[in-house]
Amino acid sequence: MEIALMIEGQNGLTWERWQRIGRFADERGFAGLYRSDHYTNASPPDDDSLELWTSLTWLASHTERIEFGPLVSPVSFREPTMTARIASAVDDLSGGRLTLGLGAGWQEREHTNFGHALLEIPERFDRFEEGLAVISKLLYSDEPSDFDGEYYELNDAILLPRPQRRVPILIGGNGPKRTLPLTAQYADEWNAVFAPLDLFAERNQRLDQLLAENGRAPSDVKRSLMTGCFFGRTQSDLAAKLPNGRTASDLRERGLVAGVGDEILSQLTAMEEVGIQRVMLQWLDLDDMDGLNALADVVLG
Repeated sequence: MEIALMIEGQNGLTWERWQRIGRFADERGFAGLYRSDHYTNASPPDDDSLELWTSLTWLASHTERIEFGPLVSPVSFREPTMTARIASAVDDLSGGRLTLGLGAGWQEREHTNFGHALLEIPERFDRFEEGLAVISKLLYSDEPSDFDGEYYELNDAILLPRPQRRVPILIGGNGPKRTLPLTAQYADEWNAVFAPLDLFAERNQRLDQLLAENGRAPSDVKRSLMTGCFFGRTQSDLAAKLPNGRTASDLRERGLVAGVGDEILSQLTAMEEVGIQRVMLQWLDLDDMDGLNALADVVLG
């Protein structure tokens, strides 16, 4: 199973921190580096929030091997035709290392603060489905495309220059009613979010069924998981990092990775056994490079 890192871009991410973590992930051997796409936090106080695509452009041109991308970029404030155009350019710049993570949007506060319509959930996912259709047409069709939707339209539109490869689309979320069917139709990767292993296994099986209904094989869609990571070099170090009132056992039951040494490794082994091919470990303390290096010693060998 591949081990990657995930950073919350709205939680104090600055250029200094991003560049340090990006270089570290690339040099240390992590499979990838992923980050959220938000204007701000879901609740106050606000913190530094480095813009997503600018940061990924830096990563594309200043790292050599890691894969990267948004987890996830919402169509609710990212216009799909421009997202497709930017993603194609960034992927080309990186030599084919971008995974285009897309979502419907969820955080009410940023949409209110910055004047974007989040919409009610049914309409939100209708818009997301249209966005996926538009982005797919622009990325994957070598001929001009048309699309006539309620939220978006294309009229004889083609993306030039053509992408140098097929940019993979990732859809994140655990929802069985809209997210998984859209994944089966449009995605190259499904990214479960904070999912306990029994829930992941259930949703994973359902995705296989939906893929078959769409004439696709299970191997057509990669399976990944983004989840929290609380790692300590010792038990006392771990205890100092745990959220107030929570134990490592509590967090593990909720699908997070928490523990020291072999405790972390056993959780990763269990993830691999249920079909997770890549895990993105959410690292919240952006300045704890010593801790991140110690984590790498454990999970990368």
